[in-house]
This record gives sequence, C-alpha cells and structure tokens, in this order.
Amino acid sequence: MFHQIPNEVQERMKYLEAVDARDRVDGTPHRERLRQIPPETGRYIAMMAASAPPGQVLEIGASAGYSSMWLALACRQRGDRLVTFELLEDKARLAEETFAAAGLADEITLVCGDALHHLPDYHETAFCFLDAEKDVYQDCYDLVVPNLVDGGMLIADNMISHADDLQPFLDTAQADPRLDAVVVPVGKGLLFCRKGTN
Repeated sequence: MFHQIPNEVQERMKYLEAVDARDRVDGTPHRERLRQIPPETGRYIAMMAASAPPGQVLEIGASAGYSSMWLALACRQRGDRLVTFELLEDKARLAEETFAAAGLADEITLVCGDALHHLPDYHETAFCFLDAEKDVYQDCYDLVVPNLVDGGMLIADNMISHADDLQPFLDTAQADPRLDAVVVPVGKGLLFCRKGTN
C-alpha cells in the first residue's frame, strides 16, 4: 500500500505537510490552521483501516483532507469508499481541492456539516478515525460505538498531546465492556479501540 502511493497523492501530501508546518510558526490563528496528523499517524491509521473487517470506513474531521488521503489508500485496497465529515466550510473546500488534486474525488464522500447529525445514519461501521474538536469526542464515541461491527475499530487522535482534556473520555473508553482499548504512542497519541466479537 505504501510502496504504490500515486505521485499526485504524494505531491498533495507534501504540499499539505509544508502548509501545516508553516501554520504552526507564522501566527496563523488556531482555527485556521490545518492541524493535521503527522505522516506516521497517517500510515498507522491506513494500516488499521486496511485490516478492519468488512463495513463502512468513516472519518470525523477532514480538515484539508490529509488524513483522508491516507484512509483513501486503505479504502482503495479494501474496495471501499471513505466517508469523511468536516464541520467548517472553508476546511471542506480545501478538502475538496485536495481530493481533486490527488485524483481521489471519486473515492471519497465528503459531508460538510456536523457529524453528530449524520452519524446515526451510518450502521455497520468497520473503522472510524476521530480527529475533531475535543469537546465532541464523547458524543461521537457514543454514536459510533453502537454501530461498530464485530472487530470494528475506532481510533481517536491527540490522546497524549491533550491528555488532561481527554482523560474522562479515555476513562470511559477503557471501562467500556464492549471494547478493548489502549493508547498507542504514535504521533500525538492514539486511542485504539476494537469492538469484541460475539
């Protein structure tokens, strides 16, 4: 999967990596920054999504589409489409530009709007990557987990970088008898949850 990344995807990834690095040092307001995952997190979530059981692949928080490209690589291998949600219209427009530039527009469904309004419609979820505002993590979790297939996965970002803010969320996930959950020290820290099988 990583040895066959199309050139147009690699070029868009490099472009967004450069923009993200610049945003972090040039005074760009927090809301306007891409705030995207690092490449190692992209590789990790792509590998996990590729190995998830049959079902829907979701992403909550597309931003400019960087993480979406990694997940689209997994979906291409799975023979699936990615459905990604982005709340902010300006970020959704950037994501659309990304998908067009990377040649992935036909493989990704971008939903511009509040994921919380749409998630109840998505059943049989095999994989979900959660990287949104931290105050909605619990609400997203509550909507996604009941719809995970057996062996389905939920991965949430920023568990180490925002450890204090996300501790109650982490406690909930680790105490949930429906799931096995562990924090993985990749990137800014990932909570990896896998639903048990009946």
